[in-house]
Amino acid sequence: MDLKALLFSFFNAEVAWRYLPDILSGMWITLQLGVAVAATGVALGLVLAVVRALRIRPLNFLIICFADILRALPPLVVIMLLFFAFPYINLSMSAFMACWLSLSLVLAAFAEEIFWAGILSVPRGQAEAARSTGLNWLQSMVYVVMPQAMRLTVAPLTNRVIAITKSTALGSVVGLSEVLNNAQSASSNAGNATPLTLAAIACLLIFLPVVILGRWTETRFKWKH
Repeated sequence: MDLKALLFSFFNAEVAWRYLPDILSGMWITLQLGVAVAATGVALGLVLAVVRALRIRPLNFLIICFADILRALPPLVVIMLLFFAFPYINLSMSAFMACWLSLSLVLAAFAEEIFWAGILSVPRGQAEAARSTGLNWLQSMVYVVMPQAMRLTVAPLTNRVIAITKSTALGSVVGLSEVLNNAQSASSNAGNATPLTLAAIACLLIFLPVVILGRWTETRFKWKH
């Protein structure tokens, strides 16, 4: 094993220092995009699930079509469609906007199904009992149904949020200067893999706290026996 060659190729201090600003810049963009996607996708998914609970057939049909189509399409295809196809209908958008919108829609599709499964898991008698106390439909949904449903959705929703937010690396396809794209460019320019090592560390710094937070949330909201 040639330890010296390994250190030179993947842990080169001179190369790391030279390209650290590029990695930090890409890390900041990745962090911004990940937070925006998670917030928008989960919020939209929750709204769609609540609207679906109204059981209005035309709306339900549209929501189901949206969820099924977006869950079936690879996120990369959605990103490329928005970025390359939409300009033909005068809807041009930046690489960041295309990635944010695409990944948010994909996450919303999964989140809607997760929230909907949680809503269905709550016995209908719970909502009926809430209505009998004088609460209207929305109040019974907010104060009675959703708190119980959320306990069941935390684990799958957390896993899906992590999986989708890691897809921010797909932004490199449309020229988004996220951390992996910057690292690949830096690695090619330097002829050295150290920038990729920095990118791996940056991804750990971004996503490991999310994983830990998700595990804590699962423990915090699990059913108490």
